[in-house]
Amino acid sequence: MAPQTAAGGGGTAADPVARATAVVDLALRACTAYDRPDLAARLGAAKRSLADPVVHVVVVGEFKQGKSSLVNALVGATICPVDDDIATAVPTYVRHGPEPAAALLFDEDPPRREPIPVEDVRSWVVERSPTADLSDRRRPGGGAEPARVAGVEVRIPRKLLAGGLVLVDTPGVGGLGSVHAAASLAAASMADALVFVTDASQELTRSELDFLRQARDMCGTVVCALTKTDFYPYWRKIRDLDAGHLREQRLELPVLPVSSMLRARAVATSDTTLNTESGFAELVRFLAERVGGGAAGRLAADAAGDVAAVCRQLEAQFEAERAALADPAAAQQVVDQLTAVKDRVEALKAAAARWSQTLTDGVADLSSDIDHDLRGRIRTVIQESDDAIEQSDPADTWSEMESWLEARLAHELLANYTLLRDRATVLSEEVGEHFRAASGEVLSRLAVPNPTPMLATAQVEHKLELDRMKVGKQAMVALKSAYGGALMFVMLGAMTGISLGPLGLGIGLVMGRKGLRDEKKRQRAARQNQARNAVRRYCDEVSFVMNKHSRDTLRKIQRELRDHYTGLAEELNRSNAAALTSATESVKRTQAERDQRLKDTDAELARLRKLRSDATAVAG
Repeated sequence: MAPQTAAGGGGTAADPVARATAVVDLALRACTAYDRPDLAARLGAAKRSLADPVVHVVVVGEFKQGKSSLVNALVGATICPVDDDIATAVPTYVRHGPEPAAALLFDEDPPRREPIPVEDVRSWVVERSPTADLSDRRRPGGGAEPARVAGVEVRIPRKLLAGGLVLVDTPGVGGLGSVHAAASLAAASMADALVFVTDASQELTRSELDFLRQARDMCGTVVCALTKTDFYPYWRKIRDLDAGHLREQRLELPVLPVSSMLRARAVATSDTTLNTESGFAELVRFLAERVGGGAAGRLAADAAGDVAAVCRQLEAQFEAERAALADPAAAQQVVDQLTAVKDRVEALKAAAARWSQTLTDGVADLSSDIDHDLRGRIRTVIQESDDAIEQSDPADTWSEMESWLEARLAHELLANYTLLRDRATVLSEEVGEHFRAASGEVLSRLAVPNPTPMLATAQVEHKLELDRMKVGKQAMVALKSAYGGALMFVMLGAMTGISLGPLGLGIGLVMGRKGLRDEKKRQRAARQNQARNAVRRYCDEVSFVMNKHSRDTLRKIQRELRDHYTGLAEELNRSNAAALTSATESVKRTQAERDQRLKDTDAELARLRKLRSDATAVAG
């Protein structure tokens, strides 16, 4: 018994998610009626994604630009801590929930959540809090390995967030060369949109423009929010200057001036005029329409595409049966054709299939290229650090060297990660092209995890003897060298019968000075060697961790692609088997039975084509 379809597939024309949900529900009924649980499993996953859509909007910017205030103003609640003498230490994820709730997100496999009171959010988010020292957290059961907090999630009931919007308040970028900048760029690559926050005190800096250029490459949807317009009267001039700088850099990004203080007052007093003056109405519209609406449209299109693919498979089954029913003389030819298709589909599941070989070879090549790229980048960092150490004394520059090294490696890891993501996407498309002739399906999106948090597992060595000689030590070295030098010349004079007198004392002083200078040079060279060795040990540790991370990521991608296309091959095989069975049985039917079955088959095809048409309309 075939399911009945409703014209238009249900839902409203203005809500793509509702329309997609309606066609998915209808397709699920069809799968049940036609006894295709394998196709229903695919549609079930699509329905779950429609039921809980997630749209990540990452809020980034330099320290003290008003990121946390902007997030609070957007949701109309004080969620993210705001203070002049503190900074955000870990990301805060603000999303919808029926009641206010909070949880810690731990960077573990599998991911772990730990509920906390909402009033404790501040102590985990701010930089100066002792509990924000994430290395102090321990795993349940008293294990020695620290459990790293990856972020804090806060849920509140807000209409803006009800559609799946998740606002991510990030730590400050701290300049283009900082570790936070690399982490923010990596987060942007997995986000649906990015809000770059800069205040109206000055125009965009060179480092901010460079960051925006990289962010635009990582995330297609970027908007600049110009904050604190209520505090700086010349904000319009700054806005125009920022827009000009963006045009010069060929970054056509909207610049939206906003005032978090006016927005908070407008929410408290329900003043629509003040809310318009705050500038947040336009930002909310941008997030709801361009970001939320675009993400919902993509989600609905993906789900509707699954429905259309399922309909095509079911249609092929009935079309083969109809061909055999309509022309009994050609029934055997139809059976022969389906048998040949069966052989081709069976070949798709074999290890020798072209798509499978492309996947295996591609992952091996990609693993080698990513490893070579990472090694080359780390070698460059080591060479740069060697040059810097050679020109300075680690006793004076080591603290700055540590910060530079961590940030430099973070950005090199980000570049390596970007290469991995882009090459994995190309590989997915190549595998899909080789499978497309049989299935018409490709896996369109791969999840490549952000590697920058892995830097926390490696630490720059601090146990270096970088102290200069104290004054007393210098005096002892000089005295020792002077005494040795003077004694040597006095003894030489005694042996030759020549009395050196005061000249011996002068020679001793010269020798003492030279000995002190040589000792300082020796100790500086020793400190430089210690610094070079510390840099190499740190880079080796990072390379060790990142190589494992890259290999694990590639194995995960390989399994994901393999399982996806193997599942599609199984679906095609079952569809072809059902068509072959129906065509074979049609030969045994009487004329009356064939006529009746032909009418039923035409009706089933009409329903499936109508459902596919509705799904195509949603996807389009």
